Amino acid sequence: MSDPIILLLFLVLLSSAEGAPLRQSFYSESCPGAETTVRDVVRRAMAREARAAASVMRLQFHDCFVNGCDGSVLLDETPEMAGEKAALSNINSLRSFEVVDEIKDALEMSCPGIVSCADILIMAARDAVFLSGGPKWEVKLGREDSLTASQEDSNGIMPSPRTNATSLIALFTKFNLSVQDLVALSGTHSIGQGRCFSIVFRLYNQSGSGLPDPAMDPQYWAELSRLCPLGGDEEVTGGLDATPQRFDNQYFKDLVRGRGFLNSDQTLTSLPETRKYVEIFSKNEKRFFEALVEGMIKLGDLQSGKPGEIRRNCRVVNGFSDDQLVKTK
Repeated sequence: MSDPIILLLFLVLLSSAEGAPLRQSFYSESCPGAETTVRDVVRRAMAREARAAASVMRLQFHDCFVNGCDGSVLLDETPEMAGEKAALSNINSLRSFEVVDEIKDALEMSCPGIVSCADILIMAARDAVFLSGGPKWEVKLGREDSLTASQEDSNGIMPSPRTNATSLIALFTKFNLSVQDLVALSGTHSIGQGRCFSIVFRLYNQSGSGLPDPAMDPQYWAELSRLCPLGGDEEVTGGLDATPQRFDNQYFKDLVRGRGFLNSDQTLTSLPETRKYVEIFSKNEKRFFEALVEGMIKLGDLQSGKPGEIRRNCRVVNGFSDDQLVKTK
């Protein structure tokens, strides 16, 4: 996707915000237990697998950047539609769709046809952060679910683990997100795991040099090379920071020391404008949390302005039957 098209997408997202206002406590009358239900299911998912917190949280990013926060990332592929789940940045990477299914099933039992899948992603991401030790904030709700998904748009927008800081700044700017937002939102990598697939080039052939990434701490390289040997299993995972189950500012402390797992993380120390915030957040967790909340709210404000619906099943638009789709776990 060319830059002018992405810019046009941003303008559509921005201009549509007034047409579909979001607000706090949106379900206070129509489904008063909605936020509690979401949090309870996320808590149970984390009890089964700690990694679920990061996986659920990540879904908001991959949804909102592609045509706004509309639940399109949750749609399964159909013969007529190439879904976003198979996009380059998502395939064999996004997970915990079954947690969203569990939340939706619970909400449909108590409040059928009321709570959108798009709003579920926003609430679940907030709860995943909070239940992992991070900040808590009030989310704005009232989104509708998309009627389609676009693998092409996802491929054209979502950054890869190899993306550098300059490209990341350019991308976030097009969505009216600042450098501070970029660095703070990158800090969601405070929790979770990354695959060897995403870092083998850093370990053995950075920029085609045949050498490791020079920005990487040598001791950290030794640790990662044991985890991800050349020619080894690229589906093996490692923590994105030294405390991958605790939402804190350790991620930024690691970046300062050259111990960022992904290239798209460590690159934040390569430019003065991004390194400034890395250093601030590494020293002041409260500042990080405040900036994160601001960035998450701005990210959640992205909307497409296109007609939507409240899906009964987050994987399919209303009116489709399960046998028309191939489910992605």
